[in-house]
Amino acid sequence: MRRVFLIHGWMGSPHGDWLPWLKRELEKKGFDAFAPHMPEPAKPEIKSWISQIDGAVGLPDAETYFVGHSVGCQAVLRYLAATGGEIGGAVLIAPWFSLAAGALETAEDEAIAEPWLKTPIDFEKIREATGKFTAIFSDNDPWVDWQENSEIVKEKLGAKTVILHEQGHFSEMVGGVLELPVVLAEILKIAGRV
Repeated sequence: MRRVFLIHGWMGSPHGDWLPWLKRELEKKGFDAFAPHMPEPAKPEIKSWISQIDGAVGLPDAETYFVGHSVGCQAVLRYLAATGGEIGGAVLIAPWFSLAAGALETAEDEAIAEPWLKTPIDFEKIREATGKFTAIFSDNDPWVDWQENSEIVKEKLGAKTVILHEQGHFSEMVGGVLELPVVLAEILKIAGRV
């Protein structure tokens, strides 16, 4: 059975933004779709998020897919680096390895983001899991420098990149985004369902 895991971002939830819509649409297409609630979304930590994904997925295989949003993209990638094993592919929405100037407004935000920004990621190990990555960016994301981060995903992951116009951070609050048809289309392409 094809399984898709939807990993929300910092301050996110499985019930927010476009995740409920995408879950329903994937299920209509015959996928088992799961949107786990990540621990302490206001203070995401690498170890607990990797552990949560690992517990939700169990044994990954070539019919296991991921959709990550914002820091959820890093959580997916770090999970793949830590656990190994083959997967079918992943769609990364607003992935970041560096943030736009002024994105972190408080010392607390800086402290939360620092491990995600400074802890190395084993991209080579991640590419052993799959060569099928699509990264989606918005040209007006206030937190993610799409130009810099799109170059990183192309270079490190060989990812296909898609740049959308004025979608903010692909959230209800910053962009008004409640549906993301491009993500559904990309998962279907990666899974060979188109």
